[in-house]
Amino acid sequence: MNRRLTLGLAAVLAIGACSDAPTSNSDTGNGPSFITHGQLDGNAHPAVVLIVMDVGGNPAFLCSGTLLAPTVVLTAGHCAGEPGDFSGVRIFTESDVQNGTNDFPFAGGPNSVEAAAWTAHSQFTNAAFFLHDVGVLELSEPVTLPIGAQFGTLPAVNQLNTLRPRSSTRFTSVGYGVQRINPVKIEFQLIRMKANPHLIQINRGIVGSFSLLLSNNASTGGTCFGDSGGPNYVGSSNVIAGVTSFALNGTCGGTGGVFRLDRADVLAFVGSFLD
Repeated sequence: MNRRLTLGLAAVLAIGACSDAPTSNSDTGNGPSFITHGQLDGNAHPAVVLIVMDVGGNPAFLCSGTLLAPTVVLTAGHCAGEPGDFSGVRIFTESDVQNGTNDFPFAGGPNSVEAAAWTAHSQFTNAAFFLHDVGVLELSEPVTLPIGAQFGTLPAVNQLNTLRPRSSTRFTSVGYGVQRINPVKIEFQLIRMKANPHLIQINRGIVGSFSLLLSNNASTGGTCFGDSGGPNYVGSSNVIAGVTSFALNGTCGGTGGVFRLDRADVLAFVGSFLD
């Protein structure tokens, strides 16, 4: 299943969500767990944004994405959709959208920018989204990052083939998704979070040659619904190994699927928006 979040579910989660979620980097580790079992991102990754997609003129879905340039946002294919899936798309740039100065989920706030166009990979289909799960938003106006902040960058062709599944092969996953969801506890705040999962599987099994399988547990953290399209940086760099793509269960536990960016056709697609 993809890790896009419906706004209907988001409203339900918000009603039952943990109300004491911190909104600064002062978390001591004794509070609720985030993105899952991660930590507040604060201003560490200002290039990561929240995405809202409209259907029939109404806000309907949430995703995450990364600014690669002032007007170019990288996300998942299922967050850009097939032609006609979405009637409008916008981003929100604040780290703490939950308590921010905007009109979420609607347009017009001081920290929101409308997309002028949104495009998924030419071979993307909703029926088999995980095979070509990459998309790009073109913004109607540029976003300026804070001084010293970095846009996301793309990997080299087949760069990830050198990685080995082990606990030391770490990534930095960032997004605005659900912090925890299980039968007895739900946590959800619209706050940018980060975690450091490690590589479980590459170039074999269910991930084939197109995805990575990363850990998702209390030790490393991981991703959940609403983190779709968000970046999974290589280590602590600003190189994006892949975008959050799929889950293997409804509680986001165990592992998380990431669509790889280091394949030639993917780099050609995304790179065409950066020329």
